Amino acid sequence: MASFYDHRIQITDKSFQLSEEESKHICRVLRLKENDGIEILDGLGRIFSCTISIADPKKCQVKVQSFTEDTPPPYDLHIAIAPTKNIDRIEWFVEKATEIGITEITFLSCKNSERTKINEERIQRILVAAMKQSKRTFLPKLNGLQSFSPFVESHKNGLIAYCGELEKVSLKSALQRIDCPILIGPEGDFHSQEVTHALENGYKTITLGENRLRTETAALVACVQGSLILMNQV
Repeated sequence: MASFYDHRIQITDKSFQLSEEESKHICRVLRLKENDGIEILDGLGRIFSCTISIADPKKCQVKVQSFTEDTPPPYDLHIAIAPTKNIDRIEWFVEKATEIGITEITFLSCKNSERTKINEERIQRILVAAMKQSKRTFLPKLNGLQSFSPFVESHKNGLIAYCGELEKVSLKSALQRIDCPILIGPEGDFHSQEVTHALENGYKTITLGENRLRTETAALVACVQGSLILMNQV
C-alpha cells in the first residue's frame, strides 16, 4: 500500500483532504482511483489506513478507516553539521541519514563555513520523501542554520569530531542515548576557538576512524555508527 504524508491529519478525523502536492501524486502520478487504499503518515508515528473517496488531483479526499501508532525510539540521534559549499552533498546526507534512522538534524554556522544559507523547505521535502521511501513513521526534526556558540551553550555535553591534535575518544565509548549531539565541522574543520568553547561546555572530541573524511561522509559515518551503538543500548 502506498504511503503519503500530511502532518495535519488527526486521530479524530473520519475523512480528510490531502495537500495539493500529495493529491497530485496520488491521482496523476500513481493514477489511484476511488476506493483504492492508501496509508497516510503524520510524521509522529501514526499510520492512518484510508480509502480514497474523491480522486481529485488538487484536493484528494479519503475516508479514514483506522490508525495505528508506533513507539518512538528510546534515544536521540542528533547530527549538527556545517553545510558544504556544494549543497548536493548535504542533500545526499539528509536523505541517507533519514533512511538510517537519524532523529534530529541541525545546520551549524561556523568560522570556516563556506555556506551561510539553507533552503529549509527543500531539505524538508527531502526528509519527507526519504521517510516515506524507507517506511519510517517518525519524521526527523529539522533545525535551521544556527551559530556555533549558542548551539553548544544550549546543548551541553555533546561530541565534536575534530581533525586537530587533541586527545580523542571513540564514538562508542562516549555517545549517550539522550541529548548528546554529534558535531561535524565544515570542509576547513572547526576553528580551534570553537573546539575550546565546545570543551568548556562539556563536549568530548571524538574520532571516526583513521581516514580524513569529507564533511557529509563524516556525518553519515557518525550516523551509521551512532545508530548501531544506540540500538545495541536498548
